[in-house]
Amino acid sequence: MTDQAAHGAAVPPNADGDVLRVEHISKKYGAVTALVDVNLHLGHGEVLGLIGDNGAGKSTLLKIICGFQPPTTGRIVLDGQEVTLKSVDHARSLGIDAVYQDLALVNQLTVYQNMFLNREPVRRPLPLLRNRVMRNLAKEHLDDMGVNIPSVNAEVAKLSGGQRQAIAVARSVYSDAKILLLDEPLAAMGVKEGAIILDLITRLKTEGKVSVIIIAHNYGQVLQVCDRVNLIQGGRITLDKRSSETSAQELTDLVVAEYRKALEEREREDRERSA
Repeated sequence: MTDQAAHGAAVPPNADGDVLRVEHISKKYGAVTALVDVNLHLGHGEVLGLIGDNGAGKSTLLKIICGFQPPTTGRIVLDGQEVTLKSVDHARSLGIDAVYQDLALVNQLTVYQNMFLNREPVRRPLPLLRNRVMRNLAKEHLDDMGVNIPSVNAEVAKLSGGQRQAIAVARSVYSDAKILLLDEPLAAMGVKEGAIILDLITRLKTEGKVSVIIIAHNYGQVLQVCDRVNLIQGGRITLDKRSSETSAQELTDLVVAEYRKALEEREREDRERSA
C-alpha cells in the first residue's frame, strides 16, 4: 500500500472486499474547512487505524460516517451501494455504529440493562420487561466476546473504565453492527485497562465479522491491533499503509513535521500582519 498524495488523494481501486468506501468527502463549517477531498476504504473484517494530530479532522470524519453530520461534498458507499445517511439511527439501521468516549451508558443501570437499552424485550400483551432473558443473553454474549466483568447485575458506575468501554463495544456488536467506529477508546486508560479493549478488538479482528475504524493517539497500540493505518493531516489523508509496512517512529515523525510546518506558517502570517 503506497502513501496517498498530500493534495487530493486518489480514490483507491474498487475492491470486492470493501464494506465501506468514503469518496471525495469534504466538510466545511462556514469559512472553516475541516475535511478536504478525503478518500478512505475499509475491508470486510478489517481493523483500520485513523491517526493524526488534534484538529486534523479525525472525529469529523467519523461523525460523517456514523450519520451525525452530513458531508459538504462527496459520497459514502456501503457494500457497493451509495447511501445518504440521514441520521445516527439511519446509519445504525444500516449496520454502522459508533462508540465515543462518553459511551452513552447509563451509570445507574446494570450491565444487562445497558446492553438492551432502548431495545428491551417485553412480554405481551402486558408490556413487562423480560429481565431474566436479558440477563442470560447479556452474560452469554459478553462471555462469547471474552469480556470479563463481575456480574451482569452490577451497576455500570461501579465498573472500571476498560470494562465500561468493553460493554459499549459489545452492545454495538450485539446490535448487529457490521462497521464499528471507535473514537479514542483508550483515552485516559492505564496499561491494564487499555489491554481489555485491545484484546477485544483483536478478538473481533480474528472473528472477522465486524469491520472497525479506531481513532487513537498511541501509535504502538494502533500498529498492534490494526491491519492498516491512515494518517489524516490538515483535513486530508496523507498516508495509507499496512501496519506491517510502517512504524510508530515513522508516524510520529510525519505528525511532528506537519505540526512544525503549521507552526511556521502561523509565524509567517503573524510577521506579515505586523509588518
